[in-house]
Amino acid sequence: MRVPAPLRRPAFRWLLAGRAVDAFGNAFATFALTFAVLDLTGRAGDAGLVVGVRTLLNVVFLLFGGVLADRLPKNLLMVGANLIAALTQAAVAALVLTGSATVPLLVVLSAVNGAVAAVAMPASSALVPRTVAEDERQQANALNRLSLSGAMIIGAPLGGVLVAVVGPGWAIAVDGGTFLISALCFALIRLPAPRDDQPPPDRVGVLHELRTGWTEFRSHTWLWVVVAGACVMNMAWSGATHILGPAVAAQTIGRSAWGLVLAAQTAGMIAGGLLAMRLRLRRFLRYGVISLAVMAGPLIVLGLHPHLVALAGAGFLAGVALEIFSVGWETTMQEHIPADRLARVYSYDMVGSFLAVPIGEMAVGPVADRFGAQPTLLGAAAVLLLAVAGMLSSRDVRTRRHRLPRAEPGHMEESVP
Repeated sequence: MRVPAPLRRPAFRWLLAGRAVDAFGNAFATFALTFAVLDLTGRAGDAGLVVGVRTLLNVVFLLFGGVLADRLPKNLLMVGANLIAALTQAAVAALVLTGSATVPLLVVLSAVNGAVAAVAMPASSALVPRTVAEDERQQANALNRLSLSGAMIIGAPLGGVLVAVVGPGWAIAVDGGTFLISALCFALIRLPAPRDDQPPPDRVGVLHELRTGWTEFRSHTWLWVVVAGACVMNMAWSGATHILGPAVAAQTIGRSAWGLVLAAQTAGMIAGGLLAMRLRLRRFLRYGVISLAVMAGPLIVLGLHPHLVALAGAGFLAGVALEIFSVGWETTMQEHIPADRLARVYSYDMVGSFLAVPIGEMAVGPVADRFGAQPTLLGAAAVLLLAVAGMLSSRDVRTRRHRLPRAEPGHMEESVP
């Protein structure tokens, strides 16, 4: 069997391993924390506050993380961030397991965890194209997404079992351990030394670097239109699936079954990653955005009739759609954004995409209390579909072209006039 070209590169393999281990722990960390707060107070609003504050601090520090990632060695930055994240998760686990947890303490620790994750995220994304050749980017992005999905499909049901059998505290402790392992993987990444004939970059102020990144970001219509749409989508999706989904599942299909639904979604992500690796689409971005409409499916099923089989099927299709979009999106960014500004542009992308996530997570509880859980879920599905329509209204999104990788047997190619 032929080994994909990116996997022949040691730096890419260590990056892949580190991100996969992170994904394994994070596959159940959010819903383990949600259930920990639900066990503590029984209120979805408190769970939304704890989870939402983490996301809020993550958004606030993302731009700073993008500047650091364009200035400092990205892999070493990721090592430090993962070590601090391990400490915060260990503290959360200790509080939950000893019965000492309070909502204010969990809010503070979640805030710190979100801040350090923000430092690592732009560096992690911008490091991918530095570890592979230019014509290997689409394949590398697909392999990266596949490894994340594979880790999540193992982590989600395992986390569901841990939460159901021994409690959410142990699941959070396992997540803390994964941060230590991923820090080791990132420490082993070795990148080519910069060329001696290249002058060292001028050191300018943080605000100047932020303005440079913003200028690059807003100069691409396809970029900011999709990010704006993703902002609205993520608000609806996160509130519905991170907070309301577990609460509805606990009362209908059960906590362990909710872990199986998440596993089905990640199985779909694996299928989507395999498909995306072989697609040869000139307008990859357009078809990726169209596929996002499928993500309304799980919310509709939750809102109409929560059933394990139907939810698992809808989650699988949502996972396929998400991966097709993600591979097309990341490859498009890496092709059209200069390498020396990529981390900053990634940070603006992440800020814009995640800006409304804490709003969705913290608002969904009160909205569901007012209108009911199932109408709120159906409303979230409608918002998601409107966001997809808004992205497709941009001609630049519909017509943005993608440079095709070298053809290999079995690739699927769009016929282009």
